[in-house]
Parts: sequence; structure tokens; C-alpha cells
Amino acid sequence: MNLRPEKSNDNIVVKTTYIFSSPLYDAEERQGFIMQEIFTLSAYETDAGHFFEALKEHHTDLLLDVRLKNTNQLCGFTRKKDLEYLVPLVTGARYEHDVRFAPSPETLKGYLNHWTDWEQYRKAYLADIGKSDAEKLFRKEYGRYRCVCLLGTATKKRRSHSEALAELLAKRKEG
Repeated sequence: MNLRPEKSNDNIVVKTTYIFSSPLYDAEERQGFIMQEIFTLSAYETDAGHFFEALKEHHTDLLLDVRLKNTNQLCGFTRKKDLEYLVPLVTGARYEHDVRFAPSPETLKGYLNHWTDWEQYRKAYLADIGKSDAEKLFRKEYGRYRCVCLLGTATKKRRSHSEALAELLAKRKEG
């Protein structure tokens, strides 16, 4: 696994990029799979210009929205219906919203209300998605994409479950 350094500016949060160069599953499951890059991007504290430029800079094939809620007006331009239209138009990438990779409402509520810290939240989130074998599900559903952006909810003060998901996928890939 190769790591690229974090990139950030005042308008966008782009977490560590994970580049996988060794396949995880047998040849039948990864037919045609050569390399996959996974990076995280936040839907918060950014503007459309920086957001879409980050997707284009990485040559993103798939924007995978792993947020639990993405339809209210507080999401701004990152509302589901807007991204369904804008992502293919602006970047040529596919947009998917998949709540199977989102935290449970209870887990998220505890973190947002400061009842749990990051480590507790991360562990609870990984337990949530571990029940459905999310890592294998991800490879099956999205392993054919060369560059996947996991869209989460990080802010300058709060980390996102998308980071924990990216780390899980990278860790499994190494092993």
C-alpha cells in the first residue's frame, strides 16, 4: 500500500489517499482489477469548485456517498439529487449513495452529541458494518472502479466514518 500525504486548504478536507496495488480476492472475484485508489472527501466546509476539482484531480470513477442522511437543505450542493446530476456532468464519474456503509443512527447520534469520542465511534462504526461483511461487499460492488471517493462528513472539528472505512479497506488489502 502506498500512502499519499493529506491535502487540505481552507475550503476542502481531503484525507489520506490509499492506493492498492495487490488484489484481495481470487482471480474470479477481481477479474480485470489492476489497481484501486480510495480517498475520502468531506461534504462539509467546502464549495462546489474545490469539491469537483478534487474529484477531477484524482480522476475519480465513482463518488460513493456513505452518509446516512444526504437529502436535507443543509447539505447544500452535496444533496443526493444534486450530486446525482452534477457528478456525471462535471466529472464524468458515477454517483452512488450506499447506506450499507453508513453508521447506524444510534452510533451516529452518540458521536454527534459528544457521548462518544472518535475512537469509541470508530469502533462502534466498524462493528456496525462488520455485521454485513462490508469490506467484502465493497469489493464485490465497487471493486471494478479504479478510483473511488468515499464521501463523508468530516469537519475541521470532527472526523468522519468514511475515514474509518478507507482505513479498513486499506488494512484488509495489505493483509
